[in-house]
Amino acid sequence: MRKLLLSVTVLVVMLFVVENASAQQKIQMVRLAKIQVDPTQLAQYNAALKLQMTTAVAVEPGVLTYYAVADKNDASRITILEIYADVEAYKAHIETPHFKKYKAVVQNMVKSLELVDVDLIGKAVKP
Repeated sequence: MRKLLLSVTVLVVMLFVVENASAQQKIQMVRLAKIQVDPTQLAQYNAALKLQMTTAVAVEPGVLTYYAVADKNDASRITILEIYADVEAYKAHIETPHFKKYKAVVQNMVKSLELVDVDLIGKAVKP
């Protein structure tokens, strides 16, 4: 019993150390993309965006999260929260075929684009 307790304690300490070391080695990249879309092309834009987002999350390990929201008063004003494992993951993401296809498809739909890099200062997530 004593050996088991010691083994479990060592395992917990090791997991804590590994998790903290991993978190310290990689700093997540968090970005907001503020987009003004041509209202007459909004349905096509939203379809292209959803395809790009779901593909990126499905096939790219470094793409952690995408949330896209539309302004309730003007659905053509879209904000996207993007979270990447690190800057390298973002750099890899913008070189993927699916991202390049998205950019080509929406180039005449987007009236303006503002990219805002932000720092994650906290999060609360239900288990």
